[in-house]
Amino acid sequence: MSNREPLKPFLLAFPGPLRDQLVGAVLTGAKISTTGLLAEYEVEREELPPVGEQSALIDSDGREIAVLEVSEVRVLRLGDIDLQHAVDEGEGYTSVAEWRAGHEKFWHSDEMREALGDPEFTVDDDTMVVAERFRVVELLDPVAGAKER
Repeated sequence: MSNREPLKPFLLAFPGPLRDQLVGAVLTGAKISTTGLLAEYEVEREELPPVGEQSALIDSDGREIAVLEVSEVRVLRLGDIDLQHAVDEGEGYTSVAEWRAGHEKFWHSDEMREALGDPEFTVDDDTMVVAERFRVVELLDPVAGAKER
């Protein structure tokens, strides 16, 4: 995909083992959804992605691995996340409670609290989240992609 306009980065977690795991799940097709905090979009003054937007999936080394296309964006209460969304995150969750525990651990981490500028940040059922669905439209780095599979 040479001579293309630069794509907005699609970042999953922070660089490191979790991001590597999530990128691998995207590349195998196991991960087709993700959830972020609406507060993170607000802190970064970032608009929600429109359906159809394409972005570059970034690995922990900062490489563009694949082009993703957003197919759905929903803003909803954390307490309203359903099992299908949790399963489609591709991390092996078999219940919403299990999914939520994993996400709360991440959202309550020092790294996330620092990114939000709130050392006491916590979530509850009424915390607003952004639930996105996406699909891979192109692999950009076949060597890295093959390593993740």
